[in-house]
Amino acid sequence: MSNFSVQSQSLNDWLCYLESIHPSDIELGLSRVKKVAEQLGLLAPRGKIVLVAGTNGKGSTCAFLERMILATGATTGVFSSPHIIRYNERVRINGLELADNYHVDALRYVNHGRGDTELTYFEFNTLAALKLMSDHDVDYLILEVGLGGRLDSTNIVDADVAVITSIALDHQAWLGDTVEQVGFEKAGIFRANQLVVCGEPNPPNSLQNHAQQLNCQIAYKGQDFNFRVDNDSWTWHSTSNTKSSLPNTKLPMTNAATAIAVFEVLNLSLNEQTMRQVIANTGLPGRLQSIASSPEVVLDVAHNPQAGEYLAHWVKQQTFAKVHCVCAMLGDKDSESTLSVVAPQIDHWYFADLDCARGAKGKQLANHVATDTVAGCYSSVSDALVEAKQQANPDDLILVFGSFFTVSEVLSH
Repeated sequence: MSNFSVQSQSLNDWLCYLESIHPSDIELGLSRVKKVAEQLGLLAPRGKIVLVAGTNGKGSTCAFLERMILATGATTGVFSSPHIIRYNERVRINGLELADNYHVDALRYVNHGRGDTELTYFEFNTLAALKLMSDHDVDYLILEVGLGGRLDSTNIVDADVAVITSIALDHQAWLGDTVEQVGFEKAGIFRANQLVVCGEPNPPNSLQNHAQQLNCQIAYKGQDFNFRVDNDSWTWHSTSNTKSSLPNTKLPMTNAATAIAVFEVLNLSLNEQTMRQVIANTGLPGRLQSIASSPEVVLDVAHNPQAGEYLAHWVKQQTFAKVHCVCAMLGDKDSESTLSVVAPQIDHWYFADLDCARGAKGKQLANHVATDTVAGCYSSVSDALVEAKQQANPDDLILVFGSFFTVSEVLSH
């Protein structure tokens, strides 16, 4: 981007510049980004830090925890990724996105301070988020790990509480092709004697051993805390506390339960009525997000087998006459396994090409389901959704899933 000026006030100009200055999207490792963070004084913010890693459930766990903390009157900063429509989604201060000029100023600050050190797009994002949270002097910084944990740029800080939401296979090229390898990468966010909350009910030995070696004070789901579903509500309980009559939510209750455990570990508390209101009112774009009715249209960013299982379970609980599914995925995902767990709940498939560098073709995805369930393959998610709407009856469900890019295309239109 040869004509770029660091004086530009355009956030789009800055994002294009970040994409142009580093040859790869992902370059795992902490040495470069930590060096710049030290130079910029971003490694020791005043507030407490919660670092959240996991294969699935990070975003919703962060959202539940954010809302709980805000309900106490404390201030929060949340860094999450990827965004669905706007870059501004990546940072929330006290539950709200910031205007473009705040992000531009933070990115300019990082760019000036890095000198000749190369940073990836995500490393810029991480440092800019830390700068914004520092500028707003928040009480709690909630950071969502981008990829893995051990070598992710968010791991430059020493968290007060480390969180693991779930562990399953995804990003195998970077994290390994066994759950033990993935567990080791996630556990890389742990520190000696640290408070840890693990929401994964079957943590691999690699994670448990690492926590033991570091003498972490770890709370395990199923051992130190858990939840029980009671028809139209659910109950959370730990070894010392119980919260009953919590409302059901479209977001996974296991992530709400993990967030409550983190909240308790932080020595925070809410009365039960306020906690119920927080649980009931917490939502997240692209997570079982309903955008239309008659027929119902629901969007979800599920893109791996574990997320597919949750999606299939949710669909199975519904009472729609038929389920139409618009699906587009990235080519480097385990689409065969993901589609196999969802397929039993789907009557008609509408597969679409995904218009990005790593996007899979709809015809490739169609090979993984029964031929007689494939309504067609389309050049875009929008075209597939138009056809699904034409074919669906008012009492049907149209489910759109497969990637953040898939959901983004729908919401952008």
